[in-house]
Amino acid sequence: MSKHFLIAMAVMAASGSLGAQDISRRAVIGRGPAGREGCTLTVMVDGSADVEIRGEYATLRNVSGRPPEVREFECSRPIPPNADVRYSPEVGRGRQEMVRQGREGGPLVVHIEDPESGFGEYRFRLTWGEMGERREQGSADRDRDADRRDDYLAQRERFFQAEGWRRNLFQRVREDVEHVERATIPFTGDRARLTRTIGELNELQAKLSEGRYDERQLGEVMAALRAVVEENRLTGFDREALTDDLNRLRDFHERHDEYGARPPRN
Repeated sequence: MSKHFLIAMAVMAASGSLGAQDISRRAVIGRGPAGREGCTLTVMVDGSADVEIRGEYATLRNVSGRPPEVREFECSRPIPPNADVRYSPEVGRGRQEMVRQGREGGPLVVHIEDPESGFGEYRFRLTWGEMGERREQGSADRDRDADRRDDYLAQRERFFQAEGWRRNLFQRVREDVEHVERATIPFTGDRARLTRTIGELNELQAKLSEGRYDERQLGEVMAALRAVVEENRLTGFDREALTDDLNRLRDFHERHDEYGARPPRN
């Protein structure tokens, strides 16, 4: 092997080592995107590079072309492990994208490809305020659910305080069952038991509209509703409301004449 060939190989190896050299930078902590937790990075790329970020450290890996450079790396605080990070590109003439979230101890990775000659500037933001926003949204959703629950219970209480509620008892039970059904996942046993209860109520109310009180049919309604109360996954206030309905149906069964319903004469 000639001396000149060995020298050429050594030069190529040295050049490859230089091109593959990693560049690390620690973030300036206490700065970052206004009003949010996050980081801002500006890098110069001539070719393609990967930016690997872990905590408060960024490492630039040269994929092709000249070694990249870090111009800016500022964070409000180090990126938390396993944070749900949002990537927002701001400046760049080529392609840049986040190709990996930082999960299970690995780094977050942004890949950049600069198509033109000479260094191109690339700036992007990483923010992870979404978790806080989700907590706030979850709290707002819970507040709305609580308001709806309170409105529903207040409306139900007004119904039983009004005159003549006994004449509309079965309609009240129907509304309570349908209220639960709307929040129940379709094609489940829970939904099937609710659907059965509504079907039995349909038959009972149809007969009552014709002036016929069918005690056996009332028993079917009570059995269907009892299965819902005992077997369905219910919120506390839904179970309480349906249990109250079941008790009122039992009272109707015992004292149906006081409710204005009489069995047909044979």
